[in-house]
Amino acid sequence: MRPLRPALALAAVAALLAAGCDAGPEPSPVAASAAPPSAAAPSAAPPPASAAPAPESTARPAELPLGGRQIFPRYRVVAYYGTAGNAALGVLGEASPDRIVPRLRAASAKFKGDRTVQPAFELIASVAQAKPGGDGDYSQMIPMDQIQRYVDAARRHKLLVILDLQPGRGDFLPQAKALERFLVQPHVGLALDPEWRMAKGAVPGRTIGSVRAAEVNRVSAYLAGLVAEHDLPEKLFVLHQFRASMLPDVAKITERPGLAMVQHVDGFGTRAEKDATYARLRRPQQFHLGYKLFYDEDVRRYGPADVLRFKPVPELISYQ
Repeated sequence: MRPLRPALALAAVAALLAAGCDAGPEPSPVAASAAPPSAAAPSAAPPPASAAPAPESTARPAELPLGGRQIFPRYRVVAYYGTAGNAALGVLGEASPDRIVPRLRAASAKFKGDRTVQPAFELIASVAQAKPGGDGDYSQMIPMDQIQRYVDAARRHKLLVILDLQPGRGDFLPQAKALERFLVQPHVGLALDPEWRMAKGAVPGRTIGSVRAAEVNRVSAYLAGLVAEHDLPEKLFVLHQFRASMLPDVAKITERPGLAMVQHVDGFGTRAEKDATYARLRRPQQFHLGYKLFYDEDVRRYGPADVLRFKPVPELISYQ
């Protein structure tokens, strides 16, 4: 299967605005400390026996948009992929978040099969660049207010959000941490795209990137930590791949509690090319499986009924 044409992706980057917001997480409010005990004399009277105990909290744990706390096997997720206001990078950018939802729902409904379909936005939050930029990492975060628009719209429409990272010569973990204000929300997950993770001296669009398991494991540990700390429902953690070299030591990637870890097989081409890549790369013993469909680049693009006949059937399907 051939990769997404880098020139197509990078030609559209110039249309994005420079990120002007603070990328760090918003501080959590700190609870006031309890007052220290008074230095009462030993003969001080005890509290009345009739004093009522403090009421227990009745707050329910956060759930997924359509209910429950676990994504698979209850749901099949169908996503539109792209970035804000830029149709060249994917179908998600062809309309505003609210206006794209009816199209997404119509496409998702055809995958119903034996599961409830959960529509999703897969939003490219950091976009690989053809030039180094001010910090030299060949990657640019889109404005935080744009990410907020998609996160808010997804909440209103009961969708999931997957924030996709293309870090250039940077590391995935600092970019993930910059999005913590979104990742602590129960409907927001994370995707890593090794195609755009460049080695020292490499330039996005001129070569296909890769990432080692150790870096992936640091990011997944951070995300699983947020799930545990905030008592969140399961989150999608997606790894994009269309060449074995993109995840060279994939067997060393660690499973994490609280994360639905998905190996997402990408790339456009003929049906035979896509079949060969899916058969060669898929690791159902280690991951949930994902699959990408390209509206423009696929030759005789597979339809929903075709995908539902795959063995095994992908649990996350995205359209670009």
